[in-house]
Amino acid sequence: MGDIAKGVLGGAWTLLVGWILPTALNLSVFFFAVAPSLRTTRPIARLWPATQTGATLLLLATSVLLGLVLSALQNQLYRVLEGYLLWPAAVYERGCARRRRDKWNLQDRLTLMRLERRKRQHEGVLPVVAAADLARLRADPRLERAARGDRRRSAVQRALLRETLARYPIDDGQIAPTRLGNAIRRFEEYGYDRFRLDTQVLWNELTGTAPEQVRRQADLARTNADFFVALMSGHAAVAVAALSALGSAHADASLLLITALALGCLIPLWYRSCVVAVDEWAAAVRALANVGRKPLAESLGLALPADLEAERRMWALVTQLARLPFAERRAALDPYRSRGTPGG
Repeated sequence: MGDIAKGVLGGAWTLLVGWILPTALNLSVFFFAVAPSLRTTRPIARLWPATQTGATLLLLATSVLLGLVLSALQNQLYRVLEGYLLWPAAVYERGCARRRRDKWNLQDRLTLMRLERRKRQHEGVLPVVAAADLARLRADPRLERAARGDRRRSAVQRALLRETLARYPIDDGQIAPTRLGNAIRRFEEYGYDRFRLDTQVLWNELTGTAPEQVRRQADLARTNADFFVALMSGHAAVAVAALSALGSAHADASLLLITALALGCLIPLWYRSCVVAVDEWAAAVRALANVGRKPLAESLGLALPADLEAERRMWALVTQLARLPFAERRAALDPYRSRGTPGG
């Protein structure tokens, strides 16, 4: 049934599920828990419908309107949660340093588990370099407590640790101050790290030429993250409204406080769910870069080189041509044009 609905709604599915539905959920909480304390105030009393049908229509209309507004503001909402917007410089730097340490700790923990497993498999014998690394990691006080727990982990639990590490960008210089920022940044850098294809610069060209199924997967995969971003944003707004309503004449203080507290407690849960939901989005963008490179090259009149290093040089030149003003050195792209000799 869900697939049929997706086919009928087409591109509207991402808007409906990603932004309008969570907005409707938040407005329902507002209408039930906050609005009764505000209905005696003059502006709310004048606008509030007199019938249940009118209230339902108001909920639907407001959900659609605010959902569209949130969709239009999605870049700003993501940037706040990623740590790029409205973050003081000092807080930003501390956040990046903390996430960098978390990444290094995860790497060291996984390396320690791998070396200990190798030592067991080889009856206590390791190469000199590996043995030195194992001794260094065992002596590291940062890892002592975590290492004791890691030794009791099952294979599945260790795989989950590797999954957590995979949510960080490869380049430490790309580390963001939040978990969501890093989860997104790791797939934003994927095309450039592997092929020197900057998917951020060439996103429209890439999605415009990629196979339909791959492009649609990327759109639908983002919907889950959009849902949680809209849900968190609405929770914060309703919680603030609930606290503000405490000053009204007929406020139900207990209900308002419970509502604000419950929404505040749910925000971290939805944030973590959003970080996990980005995994599917990352996989879809990775597929887009892997599969969409060839049709993108053909649409640009280029022949994809058989040699990977030559391909990396080609995409670096294409990115520079799209991002920087034209200069004569861009003529280095000529050998990759389809009328030239692929590979340069």
